[in-house]
Amino acid sequence: MNRLSKVMSKIERLPSGLQPTVRSFVLGKIIRFAGTASCRVETLRPETCVIRLKNRRKVQNHIGSVHAAAMALLAESATGFMAGMTVPDDRILVIRSMELTYLKRASGDMTAVASFSDEQLEYVRNTPKGDISVPVVITDETGTETVKAEMIWAWTPKKK
Repeated sequence: MNRLSKVMSKIERLPSGLQPTVRSFVLGKIIRFAGTASCRVETLRPETCVIRLKNRRKVQNHIGSVHAAAMALLAESATGFMAGMTVPDDRILVIRSMELTYLKRASGDMTAVASFSDEQLEYVRNTPKGDISVPVVITDETGTETVKAEMIWAWTPKKK
């Protein structure tokens, strides 16, 4: 377990109703932009991450839906938090690229779901330097997929 997964395992001991709030607060302190946007981290495990973003004024565009940049933040956060749970502490994790295709106008609150297969988890844990493509699905409150996204995360050993 790395440092992030140890912190998240302590949060798992709290009452289930408190976990998303505490998880979101902690991760919002680490990644301040996610905290500023009020991303709510519903689930965070090495194999999956679910983040919700309410459609409120501070993340809206000029037509009242969630801004494209906020959806990119949602995709990056879901994939990055999940990868951060997996990469060993002796490595540095950075985003290499992101590709987002906006499929449809979003309606209401947004949800991002990212996941790793068992093979991907093993690759990240056991490869000292590498990168991995992580797909993420973003849906609106009607359940419609509004954004298709793929993030490429890379890691290298920390310099001693």
